[in-house]
Amino acid sequence: MKLQHFHVEAADWAREAQRTDLLALRHEVFVQEQGVPEALERDDLDAHCHHVLARDDDGQPIGCGRLTPQHKIGRMAVRQAWRGQGVGAAMLRELVEKARALGWPEVSLGAQLPAIGFYERQGFSAHGEVFDDAGIAHRAMRLSLSATKRPDGPHKVTEALPATTRVELALARLQLLRDAHHRVELYAPLLPVDIYASDDELEQWRRLALSGRNARIRIVLHDPAAALRDDHRLIALAQRLPSAMHIRTPLEDADLTYGSSYLLNDVGGYLLLPDAARPPGRGARHDRVAQAPLRQHFDHAWDRSAPASMLQILDI
Repeated sequence: MKLQHFHVEAADWAREAQRTDLLALRHEVFVQEQGVPEALERDDLDAHCHHVLARDDDGQPIGCGRLTPQHKIGRMAVRQAWRGQGVGAAMLRELVEKARALGWPEVSLGAQLPAIGFYERQGFSAHGEVFDDAGIAHRAMRLSLSATKRPDGPHKVTEALPATTRVELALARLQLLRDAHHRVELYAPLLPVDIYASDDELEQWRRLALSGRNARIRIVLHDPAAALRDDHRLIALAQRLPSAMHIRTPLEDADLTYGSSYLLNDVGGYLLLPDAARPPGRGARHDRVAQAPLRQHFDHAWDRSAPASMLQILDI
């Protein structure tokens, strides 16, 4: 089977285009496929929920989910052609990390009985009796967020990175750069002059670029011209170390409208800002399972991008 690629993004119910995509997915899966009455599928909570959308490489919606103010995950739906390819797990992790960033101690959900195994593999545990919801048998499940234990191994514990304030984000960036051995990837719609440019961060960028023949720093930047005009210190470093530091800019609308930013390293660390312009974010020093969808997104965005022409003048 050919591997298909996707990414997960935060969705704003107030934005008509995203709301239309969310409702269309839910109608297709719950109403048309499972026979749930449309009056039961919709409720008054949506405007107050945190939503996620999964999209394919063409920007088409393929999955959705939400996190309610009652600390409950729901409306998890994946289009039939995309099931079994990690879409549901990637969306669930995004919602769980959003709850963790909000400081919630626990999240819960009502799982259809055939989906209990899926949620158990993601760390949830079932409790209570089977109950009926819209004519479908469910069971309650919950996940404690008080620890950073992950479902990718019986004793595997990851070290989460606090990322709810700008100070925490700066410390998380520096930690991931220090942890890296030879390679990092950065995806950034914008590159403000105070981001990735402190003396300590630049020291780590330089160390990585000079770490030997395996050194590779790849940056996808939506607006490299703005970073160049601002004399960003990371751009200046790339001018001096062009053999190890490579910058590309996206060409396709699906990439140029992607509003998140993230940093990845070669030991499973990641830092993601769903909204690139502001916190909160989420991250971990060692979590290859959570890092995998971001790495997949980066690799395909990189392949669809071109060397930043305005930087090539400076022999980057």
